[in-house]
Amino acid sequence: MGIVSWLVLGLIAGVIAKVLLPGRDPGGLVGTTLIGIAGSFIGGWLSTRVLDRPIPKDFYDPSMWVAAIAGALVLLIAYRLLFGNSRDRR
Repeated sequence: MGIVSWLVLGLIAGVIAKVLLPGRDPGGLVGTTLIGIAGSFIGGWLSTRVLDRPIPKDFYDPSMWVAAIAGALVLLIAYRLLFGNSRDRR
């Protein structure tokens, strides 16, 4: 997969993560999109290193989609834990 495929996968993974984890995010749509892209890269990297899976050449490989969405979910949860309530505190 090329870099453009990873970016598209990250965008879609970010949207899916947002649908699975609704609510207000401190970064809005742009922040969620960037978290999705970063999550897809991190999820893909971790699946190749930890699970010892090769990087697939096919864009439609289900294991890569699961890894990208899981990475986006983990980053979105971490982002909400770190920065989620910063606007609400007074």
